Amino acid sequence: MSDIRCIGICTGGGDAPGLNAVIRAAVKAAILKYNWQVIGIPDGFDGLIWPEKSRPLTLDDVSGILPRGGTILGTTNRGNPFHYCTVENGVEVVRDISDEVIANSRKLGIDAVISIGGDGSQTIALEPFQKGMNIVGVPKTIDNDLSATEVTFGFDTALVTATDAVDKIHTTAEAHHRIMVVEVMGRDAGWIALEAGIAGGAHVILIPEIPFTIDKICEHVALRESYGKRFTIIVVAEGIKMPSEWQEHRRTGAVANRIGDAVSRGAKKDVRVSVLGHIQRGGSPTPFDRILATRFGVSAVELIAEGGFGKMVCLHRGEIDAVSIADAIGQLKTVDPHGQIVNTARAIGISFGD
Repeated sequence: MSDIRCIGICTGGGDAPGLNAVIRAAVKAAILKYNWQVIGIPDGFDGLIWPEKSRPLTLDDVSGILPRGGTILGTTNRGNPFHYCTVENGVEVVRDISDEVIANSRKLGIDAVISIGGDGSQTIALEPFQKGMNIVGVPKTIDNDLSATEVTFGFDTALVTATDAVDKIHTTAEAHHRIMVVEVMGRDAGWIALEAGIAGGAHVILIPEIPFTIDKICEHVALRESYGKRFTIIVVAEGIKMPSEWQEHRRTGAVANRIGDAVSRGAKKDVRVSVLGHIQRGGSPTPFDRILATRFGVSAVELIAEGGFGKMVCLHRGEIDAVSIADAIGQLKTVDPHGQIVNTARAIGISFGD
């Protein structure tokens, strides 16, 4: 067993339902099983720039946080101690303050850090590990696009939120004989759009992995009209590959609105657009995400106890395992355009606009 007395925990990147469940599990396992001290590092690795902001986490501090969304530690998707941006004399300067961050962690008495985050956060965590900091990772992203784990916590909650929205939009689309475009998150991978689209009974699903044309979407709308179906639900991932002339319109919301405008003109139908945005990141985690996050948190503590630094916990064939952080990053898990789940969707009449 490693000679550990105190561990730190930080959360980086976008928030996801289940972060507090990981924190809770790690704190309870560290204290109850190993009698370690635990320090909460606020706002990712930024919290080690000002170590006085870090604070001990006790059992009382994590009591009642299991069903809470967000993170009691705060998070940031811009914190990188190797590329830290400051303004000096009115000029933005990028500095490497990683040595200062590592030194501050040692001043706090931290022997190892649990870094909870997605691909970007784990990429950042790898560098201080390579400079001597003891780090283990916990994968997190609602996009479910980390290749090293079968599923990430937060995805199931986001999927439930998106499916519920499609369900609600379904009734108003049918009542008003409209085309409804629903934009969900998914910058590089279309998992939320694909699964929420299938679960919510969408008729068209647009994802980054499958090129589409407006003409094909309009053809599908016309086909539904021929069946007597006077409404269509289109679920759109925010990261779909837009036509080249639309590339300047990639900000959130603009994608769905451009699709809606183009389909309205092509199909000559009334179109309404709903952008779910950060609603998908919020709210109480589902039981699945609470359990997975708890398993990850406990396993991260066990990994530290075993001296498994530089590794990230993951789910593999239903069991918790660990992989090298170096092997876990940089390879996104995307939807296979010819995979079983896409073929299932096609078999029940869902169009991907191709």
